[in-house]
Amino acid sequence: MDATEARSDLELIAALNRGDTAAYAPLYYRYRAWVHRLAWRFTQHEADAQDVLQETFLYLARKFPGFTLTASMTTFLYPVVKNTAIAVRKRKRREPTMAPEALPESADQSAADAGPEDLQVVLAGLNSECREVVLMRFVDGMALEEIATALQIPLGTVKSRLHRALAELRADARVQEYFAPV
Repeated sequence: MDATEARSDLELIAALNRGDTAAYAPLYYRYRAWVHRLAWRFTQHEADAQDVLQETFLYLARKFPGFTLTASMTTFLYPVVKNTAIAVRKRKRREPTMAPEALPESADQSAADAGPEDLQVVLAGLNSECREVVLMRFVDGMALEEIATALQIPLGTVKSRLHRALAELRADARVQEYFAPV
């Protein structure tokens, strides 16, 4: 796979719709680290994250021919990863539980290395809806409109959840240093 694939997502999708199966690899390599990181965030388990990664790209492959991308690829993939991770976690509840593993060295660790343990504890204390919006915005780098589309909620709801979460974070003495003016 040429790591310098210059075709856009839309060009690759058009090629796949025409039957050019070689166009699938660049899409996979372009998004696999992001999907894996997101899957790990939802599952907290390496093997489960790998399962979600595989199932997500199988889902995408089954969309061709005839797939039309109406948003960014991450906006399309986010609910697929989330729902697949939920399904994997439900399956795991019926199996013996295992302790969560440490974030693997092979994964993109930007989220894990984002700050000290206090910040992670405070984030974990946010309600799940607010935490999800904060992570999508600041870890995944998604625009507010993309978050609204991915979560299938109004833009105003995204804004209010983000506002509420940031207010909570700013009010917590353990992480106030991250909100000080530079």
